[in-house]
Amino acid sequence: MVEFLPMRTFLSFFVVISLLFSANLPTSQPSQQGLSQERLERINTVMREHVESGRLPGASALLVRNGKVVFRGAWGEFKPDSIVRMYSMTKAITGVAAMMLYEEGKFSLMDPVSKYLPEFTKMTVGVTTTDASGKKVYATVPAERQITVRDLFRHTTGLDYAGPLDESGKGAYSKLGIDSGAPQVDFDLKELVKRLATAPLNDQPGTTFRYGFSTDVLGRLVEVVSGKPLDQFFEERIFKPLGMKDSGFFVPEEKWSRLATLYTPKRGGGLERTTLPPQESFKKKPGLLLGGAGSVGTLDDYARFCAMLANDGQLEGVRLLGRKTVELMRSDHLGSLAKAGLVQEGYGFGLTFAVNLGPGKAATVGSAGEFYWGGAAGTSFWIDPKEKMFGVFLIQVLPPTGIPAADQFKRMAYQALVD
Repeated sequence: MVEFLPMRTFLSFFVVISLLFSANLPTSQPSQQGLSQERLERINTVMREHVESGRLPGASALLVRNGKVVFRGAWGEFKPDSIVRMYSMTKAITGVAAMMLYEEGKFSLMDPVSKYLPEFTKMTVGVTTTDASGKKVYATVPAERQITVRDLFRHTTGLDYAGPLDESGKGAYSKLGIDSGAPQVDFDLKELVKRLATAPLNDQPGTTFRYGFSTDVLGRLVEVVSGKPLDQFFEERIFKPLGMKDSGFFVPEEKWSRLATLYTPKRGGGLERTTLPPQESFKKKPGLLLGGAGSVGTLDDYARFCAMLANDGQLEGVRLLGRKTVELMRSDHLGSLAKAGLVQEGYGFGLTFAVNLGPGKAATVGSAGEFYWGGAAGTSFWIDPKEKMFGVFLIQVLPPTGIPAADQFKRMAYQALVD
């Protein structure tokens, strides 16, 4: 006798099975998606050279066109399922989380941040002058306007990772215990934001792109308006719906063997296993949930996140954002505003992404409208809506100074296009 499952049970079963078997995106032969297999092989050649020469202990990369994986590689110590510290590639996830709430009417981009985080109501800006004797004088002036939510997304708050110089010539955040992008501290995100609000800003709000803690404040905004801790929001609203099964703010013990080793450049050349706290800190749930630098994940997990953005906010029937919202995020929001470093020449900045203003302006392969970002240990991603293509590249070298592998991967992906 054959027994049939009730329809509701069957559908639930189908959803679970779909998630189990949808961790990897569909694959295709490069030639079927307009790329040359022979030219893509150059990526393998270059990455093997990096590993064999000792410039890289390992790396992995994935290239997608028209929704199909056309290249996947893992070299040296890296395995296809290695878990890496994403660092600032977390920022894009926080941006998506916040825009999901924006779509629900929870806030406006032009709202003052103080509407949700009152500690930012009265801010000051640090200024440095020189007196008649040539001595530097450090002072503060009132902020001319409130920091807006849009400022958080595009890093025009006046916040960075150090703060303006104080009377001793040190960054203002050092006294607050938050003088790095991923501080190892025993307090939570609420306390981090509270401390940030007590320090002067580097610039008047809305005047200068300056990279730093703005996205972490945005993560706190997500917590306040959603009523959920950032890790819970990520898991329930982004990671689980997209099938990002190895992503989070720490690596559970049963997965420690898959956590990639973090390396640091040695003086005089070469790399060595880092002795810094980050080597072990991602093995335990942190008290401080950093929306700007705190997540871990795998090549396939982050590829699924990128696939959602490349497909205008949805993946495999799961929609996180509307098409026009993604368009808003990948538009340049800086215009002619000053940029205090980090964003490449020829790029603007959208809502947590750098945006290509055109190949002739950026002096690199790509398309106008391509958007990207990366992380402190050499992770990077880029999405090109015009070519319907994106790439994810992962290494674990902190900092990745002088290692051109990510740029080479992107360049060789574009040069393989034949159609």
